[in-house]
Amino acid sequence: MIRRAFAAGFGASLLTPRAFAAYPVATPAQTEGPFYPAGFPADSDNDLVQVRGQAARAMGTVLHLQGRVFNVGGSPVGAVVEIWQCDSRGLYDHPRQSMRESRDTAFQGYGRVVTDADSRYTFRTLKPVAYPGRAPHIHLKVETADGRKLTSQFYLAGDPRNAGDVVWRNAAWGEPGRQAMIDMRLEPANGLEPGAVTTWMDIVMPFRAGPRA
Repeated sequence: MIRRAFAAGFGASLLTPRAFAAYPVATPAQTEGPFYPAGFPADSDNDLVQVRGQAARAMGTVLHLQGRVFNVGGSPVGAVVEIWQCDSRGLYDHPRQSMRESRDTAFQGYGRVVTDADSRYTFRTLKPVAYPGRAPHIHLKVETADGRKLTSQFYLAGDPRNAGDVVWRNAAWGEPGRQAMIDMRLEPANGLEPGAVTTWMDIVMPFRAGPRA
């Protein structure tokens, strides 16, 4: 079942959505990792930079992450999209995270949103940072109305640390089509939010239209 989630817009997109025909493959499935929330924060909306009830804003560069959800047949798909990531210090809000007490408590760390009538999702989060053993990345999980799921991760396109990241290599090494599905190309978010960046990342689910087999 799709959970009800808060959906808010942060202004019109500054990017032109990529044509679906440019995508030769589905978004690669990747590991959930050890830091999927053990419990969801009270504020789990799609603005991870501003925690409800706090005056402070999260440290780091704001990223407006937008896109649509399709299946491999090219049809739009209604879904819940979740993301989670570390803060600007490389720390997750998770009991298994060492030095958790040092994390930026102004960063929500997790958010979810229901896609709109055009199968679009949008998040206001942070440009991801690296931490030991991992290139900068954002985790995501997508669940459709009939319960089909995809877990993956997004990275910074062209970041030299990608090639040294075993998760990125397993998902995309030597396959430009798969790389394009998980590598975020950032642009200045001029006119949307000063000092922020933005990217458009469509998510392609690995199934075609029709009932699940």
